[in-house]
Amino acid sequence: MCGISGIINFGNTPVSKEILDEMNYSQFHRGPDEGNSVVFNNIGLAHRRLSIIALDNGKQPMTNENSNIWITFNGEIYNYLSLKKQLIKSGHIFSTDSDTEVIIHLYEEYGNKCVDYLEGMFAFGIYDKANCKVFLARDRLGQKPLHYYTDSNKFIFSSEIQAITKHPNINKEINYQSIHDYLTLLYIPCPNTIYRNIFKLPPATYLEFDIKKKRRSLSKYWQPNYSNKTSISYNDAKYELRRLLELAVEKRLMSEVPLGAFLSGGVDSTIISGLISNNITKEPISTFTIGFEENKYDERKYAKTASEILKTKHHEKVVNPLDFSIIPKLVKHFGEPYADSSMLPTYLLCKFARENTTVAISGDGADELFAGYERYYAYWLTAKSDIFPNSLKSKIHQFLNSILPAGNNDKALIERIKRFSKALSSDLPNRYLNMISKCSEEIKQPLYGEQLKDFNPSSTKLHMQKLFNTVTSLDQAEKVMELDLHSYLPNDILTKIDITSMANSLEVRSPFMDHDVVNFAASLPLKYKLGMKTRKKILIDSCSDLIPKTLQKRSKMGFGVPVASWLRNEWKKMATELLLDGNSIKDGFFNSKTVSEMLHSHQKNKADHSYLIWSLIIFELWYKQNF
Repeated sequence: MCGISGIINFGNTPVSKEILDEMNYSQFHRGPDEGNSVVFNNIGLAHRRLSIIALDNGKQPMTNENSNIWITFNGEIYNYLSLKKQLIKSGHIFSTDSDTEVIIHLYEEYGNKCVDYLEGMFAFGIYDKANCKVFLARDRLGQKPLHYYTDSNKFIFSSEIQAITKHPNINKEINYQSIHDYLTLLYIPCPNTIYRNIFKLPPATYLEFDIKKKRRSLSKYWQPNYSNKTSISYNDAKYELRRLLELAVEKRLMSEVPLGAFLSGGVDSTIISGLISNNITKEPISTFTIGFEENKYDERKYAKTASEILKTKHHEKVVNPLDFSIIPKLVKHFGEPYADSSMLPTYLLCKFARENTTVAISGDGADELFAGYERYYAYWLTAKSDIFPNSLKSKIHQFLNSILPAGNNDKALIERIKRFSKALSSDLPNRYLNMISKCSEEIKQPLYGEQLKDFNPSSTKLHMQKLFNTVTSLDQAEKVMELDLHSYLPNDILTKIDITSMANSLEVRSPFMDHDVVNFAASLPLKYKLGMKTRKKILIDSCSDLIPKTLQKRSKMGFGVPVASWLRNEWKKMATELLLDGNSIKDGFFNSKTVSEMLHSHQKNKADHSYLIWSLIIFELWYKQNF
């Protein structure tokens, strides 16, 4: 895994190698093994390398035999050997053993269509000297990040935002709409970032930049089709899913360095570890689990049960996510506000795994593909209520709100019932947003300070409506799953795993993100995945021999930490001082009185404002680091 960056100055202004190298060095953690850069007057490419394959001859930026196409590449191409054979037959000459060189010759052969042939996770930038253009591309699911900046003088790209902001001559104006959406979602949705002139390249998208015309164009090259359902039987689908998962895992074992797997004791990671252990590797796979002192959040006993049955070489460690010093470091790596608190244990798991391995296999993505989240079940139920008039559903919501007491725990049953009843009375896009929203539109207005007083935000529901218009599923509940595949998964889950793993120089591979697995999952009828009593039905049935019986029945736990409790106890003083004396209030982003009232209400156990308080803490840390 690696870090990439590039600068394109307009009008023959030479690229400063010093600036390019500083950008490159800011991503040292993504590639501690090697760092290089090349400059062609007004064009510069840079690369940090974490060596996984072709250890001796995979140096980047890399070029073809004519030195007219250059690439800086981050990721792994799992089918590169078969592609290489085909390209050699077509007359292409190779000088390395790396998957990087395959992309170069694939681009020579097929141009922009090269991305259609790639199986893997990737983000890369190609400088095509002959056609005076830059070509950027990102993998289908968005496993590897790619950001870009543009103004009237230059075009810049990089793996991480913090590399772009190292450039001394960029416009760092804050995008207020991004703040608004961030408070709702805990992340900033693609293609926006916290900066007005920096963007995320969307998953399954390539960008062509014409250097002479200073013009960019974006094209989407892949999307799973949820409307085209398979006609095969449940049993046949079950066996086909198992076959595809075994192939996906086998592809991701390609490595010349130590390799292991995350094992939480949940269904998804147990399946992946089981597929590795029972069917593919001869030696026991190393598995990694972290535990906490808080029993409610500790999964070690489940992971140990899975490990003993699967016969893995198991490693476990008790960690302390209360260590707040981790947070500013993570904020720096994310480069913008990101407030999913599970980044804490994920970072600690990656740090622990990196002590023994360089590559880890994870179970990310299964919930979105096979209906693992409770909200899919809730949405499935609410969709059945659409036979009743909205006026009746609205009255039910009002009645429940009037009789249910105020809660102080957002995850408690009472609060979940309130969210469900609110969703019940909403139209489709608002229904989804009401289920996942961490901060309502009504709360935001009194929260905003002088800096945002003239800001007229677009409701986050408009962003969701736009996404809803792109989904292909014909089923209302499945639309939400597809929506998550294009929003929550790349913007939250995959961003988290990339940043926390690369902060520890660890590569993480996710077999559920194999696009053949994704296409097949999309083709399955919803009833194969979700029912009145089951979620992830076909996934569990297809791999039941790998999952201990005691784990098949356990409820989904998630990988969380008790932030609400910490903000009332261990982090109470820190949170109060950080926010009320912080720069984001002093500079008028947020209203001191409103923030103070929220802190007081939460700390006195009168309400649960943990999501919002945590989001404000992250924003304050980011703002203090960058302004």
